Amino acid sequence: MTSSHPSQPDEHPSAPADRRSRVRVTLADVLRLLGTGFLTFLSLLITAELLPGFTFTSWWPLAVAAAVGGVVGMLVRPVLALVSAAVGWVAVAAAAIFGQALIMQAAITIVPGASFDSFWTAVATAWLTAAIATLLAWLASAGTDESMTASLMRIQPGTVSDPEVDGVLFIQLDGVSFPVMQWVLQSGTMTTPRRWLDTGSHAVHEWAVQMPCTTPASQQAILQGSAAGVPAFRWYDREVGRVLVANRPADASVIEARASTGMGLLADGGVSVSNLFTGDAPRACMTMSRLEVSRGSRRTRQVFARFVLRPDGLVRSVSRTVAELGRERFQARRQRRLGVHPRVHRSWTFAGLRAFSNCLLRDLNTTVVAEEMMNGTRSIYVDYVDYDEIGHHAGATRIESLAALSGLDQVLTVLEKVAERAPRRYHIVVLSDHGQSQGEPFATRHGIELSDLCRSLTDSTTTGVESSIEGWGRVDSVIEDLGGTHTSGMTSAATRRVDTKLGGDDVDAGEAELVVLGSGNLGLVYVPGKRRLLMEEIEERWPRLLPGLLAHPGVGFLSVLSERGPLALGQHGRRHLTTGEVEGVDPLAAFGPHAASVLETATLMPEAPEIYVNSSYDPVTMDVAAFEPLVGCHGGLGGWQDRGFVMAPTHLFSPDGPITGGDELHQHLVAMLVALGHRTQLQRTPS
Repeated sequence: MTSSHPSQPDEHPSAPADRRSRVRVTLADVLRLLGTGFLTFLSLLITAELLPGFTFTSWWPLAVAAAVGGVVGMLVRPVLALVSAAVGWVAVAAAAIFGQALIMQAAITIVPGASFDSFWTAVATAWLTAAIATLLAWLASAGTDESMTASLMRIQPGTVSDPEVDGVLFIQLDGVSFPVMQWVLQSGTMTTPRRWLDTGSHAVHEWAVQMPCTTPASQQAILQGSAAGVPAFRWYDREVGRVLVANRPADASVIEARASTGMGLLADGGVSVSNLFTGDAPRACMTMSRLEVSRGSRRTRQVFARFVLRPDGLVRSVSRTVAELGRERFQARRQRRLGVHPRVHRSWTFAGLRAFSNCLLRDLNTTVVAEEMMNGTRSIYVDYVDYDEIGHHAGATRIESLAALSGLDQVLTVLEKVAERAPRRYHIVVLSDHGQSQGEPFATRHGIELSDLCRSLTDSTTTGVESSIEGWGRVDSVIEDLGGTHTSGMTSAATRRVDTKLGGDDVDAGEAELVVLGSGNLGLVYVPGKRRLLMEEIEERWPRLLPGLLAHPGVGFLSVLSERGPLALGQHGRRHLTTGEVEGVDPLAAFGPHAASVLETATLMPEAPEIYVNSSYDPVTMDVAAFEPLVGCHGGLGGWQDRGFVMAPTHLFSPDGPITGGDELHQHLVAMLVALGHRTQLQRTPS
């Protein structure tokens, strides 16, 4: 039998409880503690030289203060975390800023021979010492995550009533295609999953992503069991009469409510971490669809308080975030200097979003997941967006995008070690929601936005929404979930600013005859109203629209609903998606064998637009053209965006054929849970 502990032999079901009761102190633990104390001492010594208000008589008091500070911190931090979480977000923020300073002040007060001239000097000393210690630790360990691992391993395991039921940790690597995963496994970029494959504990499978190839459709299918009702990342919803955006909390709640049956992947005691939807989990953290109704829970504040009070928590993440910001600016300049093509402008805004997702959010996600594992949560689903965020602006196969997967490999290593001390055995499943394709954006290549093209072909009032918005939603999830039910003025203002970036003001379709939206290389053209127009009605109202779109070199094919059913239209032919009948040249010939099937499903969706516009596709370079300002994209067809992967324990996951769509993948994952003893008491919610 294999498990998430691939190199270990099988254990008796009581083994998790036995593991929990044995807390062994090894030589490595002692050496790590001594090393941490020495680095703290060096950091204090450097800080004392830099800050005039921090005085000392000799190096000896600083060495003692470093040791005393470690002991005081171990005693005080848990109390600060519990008290601040109970009080609320403002107290957590205060603890984050001043908590370490209080510990430092106490240590210096106890030890004679060193002193501060004011409390603010203690605050400055605490932050500067932590920053210097982080830098020294990074230099000493070549940037490894050993200190964070050691800290998470010190979390006390909880007690579970059913240790015989194994848990499952689902780790989503957002946007990683099957070919990219093969690539990094072969290159040595991701050593932990490669070890799992080499030992035979896991196997990696490809799955064909449904259309649209977006996180909302895939996560709803994987977590809730169906992608129905999600025609893109954002769309004009005829029922509510406005544009829905999947990473706006209020909209995500509406979308999930329509899809929920009470039987989602995480319904049996699971938790959703940093996702769009909950999978019917009883609890969720930083999950879009739950933010409006359960933001800022006390348990979330406790986890975050412990995170910010750890010396290797918030300060470590902030210092890494600053370094990532500098790294992004250097890499963007290098792309320009080398003339890399295709490429897009990489702004300071993107640099900030990348630094946030690849450092602070990654560490926070890992901390939350570790806490849940130590509490014995039955099933956990977490989304790491690092690769996807960089790939959108740098390119899906570029060096900096692939390097992000090396950081995620360290996360897998950390969580595997945490699983060794958890109160139940965990099986780890790593999967992606879609892949990415790349190419020069449509507007850059052709000098016109899709909405402007439609306007020129119809002489109609057209509203276009074609900006990139994915990264801002991740910021929103952290702001809102940590902000509490009654957010402070600062948090509320930040949320409003993020919501504006997401398109929070409803698109005014009252005067518009057409609403044109971009979702990667998939364009959506809507005619606002309660009823969807057929192709024949479009041709009668705007006779130049369909021929004009098809004649444009940036358009690969269109799909529409006609009186004869769903059609794929190309410049030189059409395909009847239901019957398979082709007239002239098949417009889907270059897009793979499953293209017609997934396009038919998407086109028949009641929420689908009047016209789906798929960008051009070059089968040699695999270039597509995003209708958003992105070089790496996903949404339509072409390239690797519809080639997802799933890596799972071989004895629990063995599909007997191809996996097409997130709904089929959901069924396989549910079967894993059933085999482990989950879902015995679940009942479907009446519709």
